[in-house]
Amino acid sequence: MIDWKKINEYFFSELNAREKAFALADEGTFTELLGPRDRFSSPHLKTLGTAIEFDDGTVTGVGLLDKHIAFIVSMEGKFIGGAVGEVNGAKFVAVLRLALKTYEKLGADGLASRRPIVIISFDTGGVRLHEANAGLLAHAEVMDAIQDLRRKVPVAAVIGGKVGCFGGMGFVAASSDAVIMSDIGRLGLTGPEVIEQEVGAEEFDASDKSLIYRTTGGRHKFITGDCNFLVADKAPAFREALKKTADMSMEEIEGMRRNGSAELVQKQIDFAEEVVDSGISDSIGLWEKYGNKEAEKLPEKSLDVFLETVRRRPLD
Repeated sequence: MIDWKKINEYFFSELNAREKAFALADEGTFTELLGPRDRFSSPHLKTLGTAIEFDDGTVTGVGLLDKHIAFIVSMEGKFIGGAVGEVNGAKFVAVLRLALKTYEKLGADGLASRRPIVIISFDTGGVRLHEANAGLLAHAEVMDAIQDLRRKVPVAAVIGGKVGCFGGMGFVAASSDAVIMSDIGRLGLTGPEVIEQEVGAEEFDASDKSLIYRTTGGRHKFITGDCNFLVADKAPAFREALKKTADMSMEEIEGMRRNGSAELVQKQIDFAEEVVDSGISDSIGLWEKYGNKEAEKLPEKSLDVFLETVRRRPLD
């Protein structure tokens, strides 16, 4: 039984994957597909003697978001760090393909009134090392399915879990149409511990939580343009941003993308080269460059004040 009072009043980051899935649709509308009773679990984990879950750590289903049909994927960060393998990756892809089939069947009138949206709640470190190649293939298939939805069905990445969104799943989130984050959310390719392991604590100290959030956290990603919406750590705040996204035209949604064309990729390359050439070694210096006075105080401001006063990187 889903406790809707808990869903709406608790911090979004404290909810489990199933609660998040229900929370991202309108109350009473979410139906889970391939849930625990269907017992789709990883055969690889069982062979290795590792604990399994009967939903393989990923909740999938469909609900409503106002008038829009919402296809939802929600990852459980507490199960193997939310890592993706063969079975939960296949569930992920199946939902994306179902969204495409729904789009194709609705027709012009249906799309005008109930255009679908895909919502992915990320809480993952990336590929499941237990399943190596199968997990990597799942990443590729997910990105391929997202590309098939391009300019047809908006794909929104929700990043508000304690694990964050790293590894190959960072690529997946970046390939979405819109990224919605909270202060708790973190987005990147390589996790802090891996960076420290490879280049040393002098370069990146994984025990420095403030450094991690200044580099991968929601506020930094909002400033640099990698995050489209920064919201409070509450389910209603995420739903509001999702509804705003779902109501946009596909032209507006396409305008929020960070990659997907040679021009956008070149902008990302130019941005990276700009940071390297500037000699800036900490995000605070980058925030100052964009006109933020007393940039070191940005992490301490309330979210409302931050959003009212922050200066973001010019994207045009």
